[in-house]
Order: sequence, then C-alpha cells, then structure tokens
Amino acid sequence: MSARRHTYILPAIVIAFCAITCAPEHKEPVLKDLFSPHFLIGAAIADDVVMNEQGRDAAIVLRHYNTVTAENVMKWASIHPSWETYVFEPADRFVAFGQRHNMVIIGHTLVWHNQTDNAAFVDAQGKLLSRDAMLARLKEHITTVVGRYKGKVKGWDVVNEALTDEGPLRASLWVQTIGEDFIAKAFEFAHEADPDAELYYNDFSLDKPAKRDAVVQLVKDLQARGLRVDGVGIQGHWGMDYPTTENLEAFLTAIGALGVKVLVTEMDVDILPPAWDYQGADINARVELREELNPYPDGLPDTMQTVLANRYAELFSILVKHSRIVDRVTLWGVTDSTSWLNDWPVRGRTSYPLLFDREYKAKPAFQAVVNTARAGR
Repeated sequence: MSARRHTYILPAIVIAFCAITCAPEHKEPVLKDLFSPHFLIGAAIADDVVMNEQGRDAAIVLRHYNTVTAENVMKWASIHPSWETYVFEPADRFVAFGQRHNMVIIGHTLVWHNQTDNAAFVDAQGKLLSRDAMLARLKEHITTVVGRYKGKVKGWDVVNEALTDEGPLRASLWVQTIGEDFIAKAFEFAHEADPDAELYYNDFSLDKPAKRDAVVQLVKDLQARGLRVDGVGIQGHWGMDYPTTENLEAFLTAIGALGVKVLVTEMDVDILPPAWDYQGADINARVELREELNPYPDGLPDTMQTVLANRYAELFSILVKHSRIVDRVTLWGVTDSTSWLNDWPVRGRTSYPLLFDREYKAKPAFQAVVNTARAGR
C-alpha cells in the first residue's frame, strides 16, 4: 500500500472543526434531510441498538438516517443456526424498529460463505450434499426468510462476497455443492419469495478493475437469464488511499451503464496505519497487534480529525456527483466505539472510522459530509 499524502484540498469544503465540536448536542444538521436530493443515507445497526430504542445510539439513527440495514441478525448463522431451527426474534425486532420509524429496511444477507455453518452443506453422514439437495435447502431458507418479511423489507443483499479480488468466483461450499449458478438460483428464489423486493449483489473492493469487470459480467449474466437484479452494493470499507478517485468513478460509471443502482452498503473510513498491503474486507484475515498499528489509543488528534474529515469529503463528493446512479449510502455502524474496525484486522485497536465518536458527538468528518451535501445541491 502506497503512503498517501494527507493533503486533500477541496476548496468548496471547509472543515469547520469548532462548529461541530463546540455545538450543543443534537444541534447539528440532519443528514437525511440534507441528502434527500441525492440518495438515502443510513446505518447498519446491531440488535443492541434496536433493544435500547431510548438509548443514544438509537437517537443518532432516528435523527439522521432514513434507512437501516441488519448488521448481523439476518445472516444465515444468526437466523438459521441449525438446519432444524430458525431464530426470528432479533430479525423481527429489527424489522419492527424500521417500520415504527418509517425507515427503508434492508436485509443482509441471504447467501454468504461466511457466517453460514458448514453443517448446512452436508448430510447426516457429513458428506457434501448433492446439487439437488443443496438447491432444495437454499430455496427453503430463502423462501422462509424473505417470505416472512415480504412487503416489509425493501431490498435484500441476496449474495454477499462471492467473487475473489482477482475476479473469479470463490471456491466456496456453495460452488462445491450447487455449482457456479448458485448466485442465479439465489436471485431466482428471492424473487419468487417476494416479487416486489429489490435484489442486490454485494461485495468489497469492487473498485479494483478485475473485480469491477467480474461484477459487471455477473450482472449481465443475471440479466441475460431474465432475473431481477436491482443494484450492486459496494461495501465501502475504505482507507486513506483507496479507492482512488479514478477507480471509484470507473466503477460507478460501469454499473450505471448496466441500468442498475449502486448502493454503498457498509461505509467506514480507516485512518489507522495499514497492517499490510491488503485492501479488502475479508473477515477471516488477521494481523497481530503491534504498538505502531495502534497509534491513537487515547483519542484521535485534531490534525488527524481534519485528515479524516477531508477524506470523507473527498469520497462523498464523488458519490454526490454520481447521485443519478448512487441510490443509498449506509454507514457500517453508529459510533466509533462499536465499529468492527476496533478488532479487524488487528484485534484490540482503537479505531475512528465513523461520523460519531465514542461520546456520541458528531466529528469533524460529519461536518465535512454535511458540506458536501450542501455543495451538491
């Protein structure tokens, strides 16, 4: 990973540090109002947020966002922990929360190689299921989950992270049991379960040329089969020097040319030193904690707050510029304290990737995002 010069100069964006850090709580502008001419804006929320509706995390979500994504409660391992058992209570709470507050509800995710028990792919003797048996199991899962929330969930991340960074499909258990058309079958089953729901493919690092080209071909293949595909979700787990402006805009243009939407589905911006050259979001990747990888354990200095704010401004300026294509931007979490980046890829770091800090206060990055919304009108 090349070092990035921390000098993002955007004349139209003025980072008003004191204007946001000195303001009284809840006096900041409302993001969903400012971005209404551009796209939906939301957060992925955990069950803790839903269960504590009077809490400070929920207050941020309800004030600023008009769409919510299920962070974990709709993943296969959470909702279908064994083949004989479904656990719907957390997902039911999440959907009810969104409905109570008239929010656009996004289901995440129906098919993923992670957080799906290997037992889902094998028979009673521990052997991989045949194609027909696994297709039946996949259809039963999708029909049950999507059918339960029919008319309530606007859109589903049908398949998550099926592509390698180099472009080909992962050699997952989905491929080993069903074959390479498991993605098409998942979209087919999801549409049958709720013909009105929007259906998305979701992945990280789609700005990389090889992976971008692969997802374009994937969407074309689904379209050629006559299947409904409404959008491509680029996760947006981004850093200080990736994606480049050129690669991000190339991705947006390529997806727009397919006639489908772009969703930024899991946005956060990592300002900590890179642990390696890898720029993806594979949750299985791990690096040992070292002091130099955790330089701000007691708080992010003002100078680095400004660097982070400028990066947010740069990224949001691109998204606003392409708002004809971008339909939704979802932050992956509510505050820095609960971000997954505190533990990935280096467990135990203190990370600062979101718009609200550990004290539930809007950061300079928040004001930078506000300014991009206003400048784009």
